[in-house]
Amino acid sequence: MCRSCGAIVGAGEPQCAVCGASTANKPAASSPQQIRPADRETIRFARAVLDRPYKFTIILLILNFFVFLLMWESSGMSSQALWQAFPEPVLAVYGAKLNYLINAPYYQWWRFITPMFVHINLPHVLVNMYSLWMVGPYVEKLYGSAKFVVFWVVTGIAGVVASYLTVRPNLATGSFGRFLFKSLDVPSAGASGALFGLVGVLFVFGIKFRRELPEGFKRAFGTGMLPIILINLFIGFIGRGFIDNAAHLGGLLSGAVLALAVEYRRPGERTSVAVAWRVLQAAALVIVVAGFYKVVRNFNRPVPLSPQQVVHVQQQTFLNFVGALHLLQEQVSRVRDKNDISEVEAITQNVAQIPAPDARGAELRDRLLAILSQMTETVSSGKQVDQQSIGELEKWQEEYFEWFKGAQQNGN
Repeated sequence: MCRSCGAIVGAGEPQCAVCGASTANKPAASSPQQIRPADRETIRFARAVLDRPYKFTIILLILNFFVFLLMWESSGMSSQALWQAFPEPVLAVYGAKLNYLINAPYYQWWRFITPMFVHINLPHVLVNMYSLWMVGPYVEKLYGSAKFVVFWVVTGIAGVVASYLTVRPNLATGSFGRFLFKSLDVPSAGASGALFGLVGVLFVFGIKFRRELPEGFKRAFGTGMLPIILINLFIGFIGRGFIDNAAHLGGLLSGAVLALAVEYRRPGERTSVAVAWRVLQAAALVIVVAGFYKVVRNFNRPVPLSPQQVVHVQQQTFLNFVGALHLLQEQVSRVRDKNDISEVEAITQNVAQIPAPDARGAELRDRLLAILSQMTETVSSGKQVDQQSIGELEKWQEEYFEWFKGAQQNGN
């Protein structure tokens, strides 16, 4: 960006093609012949473009920061959530992309829309909104507000769809596989897919109209966007595993396709915006409103557990139950071998309250409690534990071992 006039400057350019200002931090001493005079056609084109409004860029900035502040408030306004990451339940209720909630049986389709307004933490939203402030006004001024809104929503959704399609654990292997595919269905959010879409629009715009653009804009758009694209893809490769590169590429490609198909309003043209684009703009805004309406409707409803969370809960339930049965068996051994019944009541009550992972486990627990109760009655009457009770315990131990092996094989 030119510090003098705000125009985009192509990578490696020593001076702004619009105003002629040097791009160096300190102007280097040079002869008058080395400073290229500003191109008059570029100046006329730039002034005509820069005079156009960019109100929807500002609206999107405000909306993204507003949603971010709501998420921070829902996270308890803690500094840890602000700088590290919002809790996963907060991301989920505000509409982050989660494949299992989009799929059957939940069908939460709005999660294809809302993630472009949801961010993980403060650095995430600041980087994305700075990028929007740098790129958004140019796209909106070149194409107009109606097309800009359509570009934002369409490329944002395309990025989420690409992210949705690339949750493929079997393909997330190797450097390239982990760059593009994801092994876990974790919350995905951010405006970067739509931002890459705007970059794709400017890239194709500069190439598509290279014969009629002034010299300065040829260097700024088109191939001038390549360093930005390549640097961001390199960052994505380094950060593969936590950066959603599929969303970036989905937005970039969809933006390029839109720019191939869509014309732009040239400076000086006063033709009215086609009714079709006004209709598409209204439809895009309605889609966004509908997405957040669904978020509000479901805000206070519990978020269903993900498959990974279900497995974790099942495993934890199994481990807790097995640990309780282990304590119960130790108590049975103390009653049988030492006639110690001092802690029978307390342990029996605790074990009875532990949830069983399945019906067979609950049956085995009840049988062991019955064996312990029988042994306790025998010891309380001053007698030794009889062989019948010992035989029942040995049979129980065999059946418990078989159940334990089967439960482990089933993933508990």
